[in-house]
Amino acid sequence: MKIALIPALVATTLFTALATGPALADRHGPDGRMVYDTRYHHDHYYPAAGWVAPALPRGAVVVHGGPRPYYFHGGVWYRPDGPRFRVVLPPLGLVVPILPWAYVTLQIGGLPYFYANGVYYQHAPSGYVVVAPPANAESAQPVQNVPPGKPEPIIYPRNGQSAQQQEADRQECNRWATSQPSAMADGSVFQRAVEACMDGRGYTMK
Repeated sequence: MKIALIPALVATTLFTALATGPALADRHGPDGRMVYDTRYHHDHYYPAAGWVAPALPRGAVVVHGGPRPYYFHGGVWYRPDGPRFRVVLPPLGLVVPILPWAYVTLQIGGLPYFYANGVYYQHAPSGYVVVAPPANAESAQPVQNVPPGKPEPIIYPRNGQSAQQQEADRQECNRWATSQPSAMADGSVFQRAVEACMDGRGYTMK
């Protein structure tokens, strides 16, 4: 999925300071690789920035922002690090088609913001753009805490497709889903579009 940067931000922010607020709460999981984000009562664990994953999680979305792509999944950003993938914080201006399944909605200065894993987002024509922490962000109160969405679906290849073919079909269906009306603003529309596409290619998703 090739997702463009907002043009006005490209020149000044592509490789600049990261779009995060103050550090997340200093609470770690039992393996020391997880950070517990308590800001705005978000209360979710995420892999710590700098941790290197052996592979991308299934369903990660590619976001092009320079000579090397970023990958986004569940509120976590990755960059290639040799054959592996390092957890990073994104630069300003990157755009993703949908928000992570868990996020906090904020109203600051009369404008809506969305927060997850130390990163703030705002609506953009093609999805949600990474923005700098707004003024008075620390004193903001959440408008709503979005309940968890559907868990990652189980995909069954009805026609005996290989794992490689399944992944290729899933990525193509993700790309196709972003072209559907309202998919960029409504995660449920995006997910239904993916499921319809996968069903048409011979998969059952539950």
